[in-house]
Amino acid sequence: MGAADEAMADRRSTRPRWVTDGGLETDLIFHHGVDLPGFAAYPLLGTPLGRALLAQYYAGFAQVASRAGAGLLLETPTWRANPDWVESLGGSRSDVRRINLESVLFLAGLAEVLVADGIAPRGPGGFDGSGQGPDVRICGVIGPRGDGYLPGDRTSAEEFGDYHAAQIAAFAQSGAARVTAYTLTTVAEAVGVVQAGRSHGIAIAVSFTVETDGRLPDGTPLGEAIGALRQQAPPDDLLLNCAHPSHIAAALTPDDAWAAHVTGLRVNASRQSHAELDDAAELDEGDIADLVSEHEKLASHFPRLDIIGGCCGTDARHVAALWGVQA
Repeated sequence: MGAADEAMADRRSTRPRWVTDGGLETDLIFHHGVDLPGFAAYPLLGTPLGRALLAQYYAGFAQVASRAGAGLLLETPTWRANPDWVESLGGSRSDVRRINLESVLFLAGLAEVLVADGIAPRGPGGFDGSGQGPDVRICGVIGPRGDGYLPGDRTSAEEFGDYHAAQIAAFAQSGAARVTAYTLTTVAEAVGVVQAGRSHGIAIAVSFTVETDGRLPDGTPLGEAIGALRQQAPPDDLLLNCAHPSHIAAALTPDDAWAAHVTGLRVNASRQSHAELDDAAELDEGDIADLVSEHEKLASHFPRLDIIGGCCGTDARHVAALWGVQA
C-alpha cells in the first residue's frame, strides 16, 4: 500500500456496523415478475403471497448480516406509501397511517422469526454504539413526495414537513427505531423531513441522490446540499443512495469536508444515469467486481460510514459482495 492509499485508509475510523437491503422494487419486478404499479412495494403487505415474497427478500439480507458479523436494519417497503402516491394507487389519505403501521408490525414479526431461526443476528446492539453485539432494528422508510429522479415543484421546507408528517407520525407511534427518507432530490424536502421527525420525537435520517455529475437532480452540488442541510436541520444520519459509486465520487473535491458527515451508502449497481434507468426495459445488474472496487474507493472518503446496502439493480449478492461475504 502506497502513502496515498494509507492516508485514505486512515480516514476510516471504524468498520461499518449495519447491513441494510438492496433494490427491493427492481428485484421484485425483474427477478420475480411482480407487477408494482407506481414502483410501490407496500401493496404486497396485503396478500399472503406478497408477504411471503417480502419475507424471502429480507431473509437474504439477514443472512448477509449474520455472515458479516454486523447488525441488520429491516427497512419497511413504504418508499411510496406517502399521501399522493397512496391516492394515485387507489387508496385514500386516511390509509397512510394504517399502511405504515402495518409495515412495521410485519417486519417486527419477521424479525422474531429470523432471529429464532438463527438467520438474523441476535444481540443487544444499538445505533449509539453502546451495544454489546449485532442486533436487528426496524426502520420506517419514506420517499420523496414526487419522482425520485426529478426535483419536482418548488416547495418550502415547512410544506414538505407538513406533507410527510403523516408517515413519520405513524412510524413514531409504531415504535420504529427511526425513519429514513431515501432518494431526496432537494435540500428543502430534506430539511422538512428532519423538522417533522423532530416534532414527532423520532430519530431521522435523510439520503440524497445525485446525477452522474455528483449534483442533486435540481443541480445543487452535493457538498453544498449537505452543508445547507446541516446548517438548517442536522439529521441523525446522512446517507447517499440510488447512484453508482462513481457518480457520488464525482462530487468529491480536495476540500471535501462534507464527506465526514456521510454515515451510509446504498448505491446502484448500474453506471447508467437516472434517465437511462427510467427508460430501461431490462435490468442492468452492473458488474459486481467493478461495483465493489468503486465502492471501496468511495467508502475510504467517509470516516463515519456505518450503514452499507444497495439500491436499484442490487440484490443480496451485491450487498454480500460489498461486505466481503457470500450471499
